[in-house]
Amino acid sequence: MTDTPTKQAIQSKNENVPAAMPVEQKKNNRNDRKRNRRGDSKNLERDSDWQERVVQIRRVSKTVKGGKKMSFRAIVVVGNEKGQVGVGVGKAGDVIGAVRKGVSDGKKNLVRVPLTPNNSIPTLSLGRDGAANVLIRPAAPGTGVIAGGSIRTVLELAGIKNVLAKRLGSKTPLNNARAAMVALSQLRTHKSASRERGISLEQLYS
Repeated sequence: MTDTPTKQAIQSKNENVPAAMPVEQKKNNRNDRKRNRRGDSKNLERDSDWQERVVQIRRVSKTVKGGKKMSFRAIVVVGNEKGQVGVGVGKAGDVIGAVRKGVSDGKKNLVRVPLTPNNSIPTLSLGRDGAANVLIRPAAPGTGVIAGGSIRTVLELAGIKNVLAKRLGSKTPLNNARAAMVALSQLRTHKSASRERGISLEQLYS
């Protein structure tokens, strides 16, 4: 005769086995996870200090086999007003898509600007792009941003509040913005210059 399991043994086994999770509860858990991910991404976007300014939007055309294909070109300046700024260009069939592409392009080409305690630049700098020349000079506190066109937008989004800038040559907004970026990328602090030359700050100033 085979020994049949007792009722107490069967009950103990059933108690040890974890209960299966209902299907509705699993769906709710998945939805909660998706909501948390979306909420985290939204919070990150809100907490970011990046600002975007559209410098120019133009309608451009491309000649193809069937005729002309019209699209929009947007020049966008992206910066956080803490020493980081970038210029981007985007092309798309609609204005919103062009601006979105310009923002992503600007964030790929960021330049870090060394700022002084007075929110100015440490030294004079000259940048060139194409036929555009831009001269940027440090200024005393209270001067403000004395610049025009796309150069002013680049300097403001970089966080510079006291500066003198002059446009020399071409008036094209894109070339002027890129020339300003070249000038900002060439800036160096006195500490970095003395470190590269292998001398002290006293010798640099003397």
